[in-house]
Amino acid sequence: MNGAILGKLDRGFFMNKDLTVGKPASVLWKYSLPLFGSIIFQQLYNIADSFVAGRWIGTSALAAVGNSYEITLIYIAFAFGCNIGTSVVVARHFGSKNYNRLKTAVTTSLIASAAIGLALTGLGLIGADFLLKLIQTPAEIFGDSLEYLLIYLGGFLFLLIYNIATGIFSALGDSRTPFYFLAVSSVTNVFVDILFVAQLNMGVAGVAWATFLCQGVAAAAALGVVLKRLKSLPESGKAPLFSAACLKELTLIAVPSILQQGFISVGNIMIQSMINGFGMAAVGGYSAAVKLNNMTITSITAIGNGMSNYTAQNAGAGIPERIEAGLSAGIKLAGLIALVFAGLYLAAGPAFVGLFITDGNQAALSAGVMFLRIVSPFYLVIAVKLIADGVLRGVNRMKLFMTATLTDLIIRVVCAGLFSTVLGLGLTGIWLSWPVGWLIAASMSVFFYRVVKRQRFDIPQEAIQPESMAEETAAEWIESQA
Repeated sequence: MNGAILGKLDRGFFMNKDLTVGKPASVLWKYSLPLFGSIIFQQLYNIADSFVAGRWIGTSALAAVGNSYEITLIYIAFAFGCNIGTSVVVARHFGSKNYNRLKTAVTTSLIASAAIGLALTGLGLIGADFLLKLIQTPAEIFGDSLEYLLIYLGGFLFLLIYNIATGIFSALGDSRTPFYFLAVSSVTNVFVDILFVAQLNMGVAGVAWATFLCQGVAAAAALGVVLKRLKSLPESGKAPLFSAACLKELTLIAVPSILQQGFISVGNIMIQSMINGFGMAAVGGYSAAVKLNNMTITSITAIGNGMSNYTAQNAGAGIPERIEAGLSAGIKLAGLIALVFAGLYLAAGPAFVGLFITDGNQAALSAGVMFLRIVSPFYLVIAVKLIADGVLRGVNRMKLFMTATLTDLIIRVVCAGLFSTVLGLGLTGIWLSWPVGWLIAASMSVFFYRVVKRQRFDIPQEAIQPESMAEETAAEWIESQA
């Protein structure tokens, strides 16, 4: 994408938005809906891979892609954590109009994340074979799983850069830019998937290469717009490109999010290992159903991310009453999304799972449909949790956020093993672990939200001062939060 196109985009409908003014419900809904659309298109990447693999190659290819996906979630967790860390910190500085610190936060995040991302890519490429063996990957899909995983990990840096860029856009109140980038790249990915697999007969490797190429283009375009956007912000003096104090500030938000997402990924891998023990049909059915389930959860998570940035901007501006009003609006929007997905899966589960399984494997189809019928009625529960979590992240209460989320993970892993083996419920027992974990974790998140609400969301005093009175260093700001 050349400079002229980037300039046109930046001067057009991609604009920064202040989330501290306007009716909270209207502001949050208008801001979050493009985030929801972005997540839908982001999930289209993974769904397209599974759809094309299952339809044009077979259930074994679908199982191979799904099996590798659980490992890629560890890397996605790191990218998502960097997104959250950058987004919350940038939103806070944008809310307090401290643009120099905002610019330093952006460049520091990009530099540090790129360095760590390259190291993680190397480790993944070296350890891919070991990880697949660790989760007891069935022999008949091991080769395809390894090939897909290696290509996917080779493009991890693209995924990382893109996630940081979207976090920056969201922090500036611009949720449309990520939506348009993802809409174009994900739709393109579908066509490239079909081209590589159906026309060029590249097999599972073709699915992975399509994602690699499309994410690379999206990352380059997003980074170009971010850098151009930063130049348009006012500044007093030259903002440093890298700051150790700023890195610490980012780390305080990002690391808990990375660990939280990472632990979830590890838990999912443990559950995947249990499912692998039930054979390829179970793996294929779960692979199809979990893609549909993840579309629902990540769609609701998009609203939670919007809540985080909305909360961070209003916390930075010192307006706690807007946070409470935003929570109510967020739960209504997330609840609506949850009910729509639940209704679709309950009414037409076989049709949705059947999109991925076309070779008549009834055992795989039954396993996937049963998962959706057990889990989808509880989407409203997880919706409440994710919106409450958004507030906790936005006011930097990461320990509370992690406690609730890790509780969900631990309960799901323990219950999956207990229900499936000790109680003899098999796959059904594993599926039941999801709603049990969600119910307990949602109760904790709501309780923690009420705690921070009583503390007026723990807004720092300097946030309500004008910028001229709030020029303390990042290190001083961090110290004030201890």
